[in-house]
Amino acid sequence: MPISINLELSDQDIEHFSAAMKATRKGAAATSVADVTAAATRLLEEARNAIVPLFVSERLARLDQLIAMVSDEGWALEAEDTQRVLSALDYFSNPDDIIPDSTPVLGYLDDAIMIEVCVRELAHELSSYEEFCDYRQNEAERRGMDPATVGRADWLEGRREELHDRMHRRRARDYGTGYGKSSGYARETTYVNESWRPSLFRTT
Repeated sequence: MPISINLELSDQDIEHFSAAMKATRKGAAATSVADVTAAATRLLEEARNAIVPLFVSERLARLDQLIAMVSDEGWALEAEDTQRVLSALDYFSNPDDIIPDSTPVLGYLDDAIMIEVCVRELAHELSSYEEFCDYRQNEAERRGMDPATVGRADWLEGRREELHDRMHRRRARDYGTGYGKSSGYARETTYVNESWRPSLFRTT
């Protein structure tokens, strides 16, 4: 018979994970996009071969989306925005997990919590990227094109710039410059955009 366990983290608990993520940022600037995304991809591939709870699998899908944001040619984040995402993802390059990944069932729990921290901190980036993916999917289909082959098409430029600008304004409003305040924890969602993106892993 299955057992249902609800996990609720206090602000202090979340700060523990936030501190761990911030500790990795010092070296993130010297780490390439390829290295960071490769490390995060390895985590996804290993988790795909493990039995993980739904809470974990939902967050792994979000990690896939974070990787896509810096890998998507069409989205083309500016260098500063790319660095923000890489700084969050760089935690997954660290082999010293709080809970070893080899631990049955619970091995990826700390990774899932860390992904949730990243998602909340990058809420505006993810929201804008989801809208971009939807737009690209719908517009490509209207034009009789495969969204996977669009790349940096001219007809995407205006919408991409509009969404990048909105992302910057909302981030400045809520966080100020840099990573900002704990108000980034206000948004919570497990929705994952299903429009095309350069997905490295799917949990569904």
